[in-house]
Amino acid sequence: MKMEEPDDVYEILREAKMLARRYYHLTGKPLGVTGEVAEYEASRILGLELEQARTAGFDAIETKDGIDLRIQIKGRYFPNPRMRGGRLGSIDLKQPFDTVMLVLLDGDYNAFQIFEARRPDVEALLTRPGSKSRNERGSLGISQFKAISILRWERIEISQPA
Repeated sequence: MKMEEPDDVYEILREAKMLARRYYHLTGKPLGVTGEVAEYEASRILGLELEQARTAGFDAIETKDGIDLRIQIKGRYFPNPRMRGGRLGSIDLKQPFDTVMLVLLDGDYNAFQIFEARRPDVEALLTRPGSKSRNERGSLGISQFKAISILRWERIEISQPA
């Protein structure tokens, strides 16, 4: 799905980010917009083409060397910069996808890193004996995912002179 009005989408997501920050500060819980924000951030930063909502298995397409790659996008919100743990949402190996991207969002819901892992690596990790959450629910820890992925993008912080 080509975004017809990227400025309108950006404005809506900017407002959603503000509401999500307020909601988190009031309740201590994230508002359920992390996935949508992560998809848009990955699309905007990496030039991905977002799919229609609820497309089974993947959220976006990236064309590389004339080949369309189906990308499943996961997002994780970190309101506290010192905390970087947790788990990705469930990955269903029965669904079609070629890669999984993890978009890490800061306290303002802005992407600061994007990691990508190939399906064979994700499958090997998810089917490795041992963990019920990994084997049955398709859930990986962030550090596990980083270990099998590459860093596709990282925000460069520009320090201000003192």
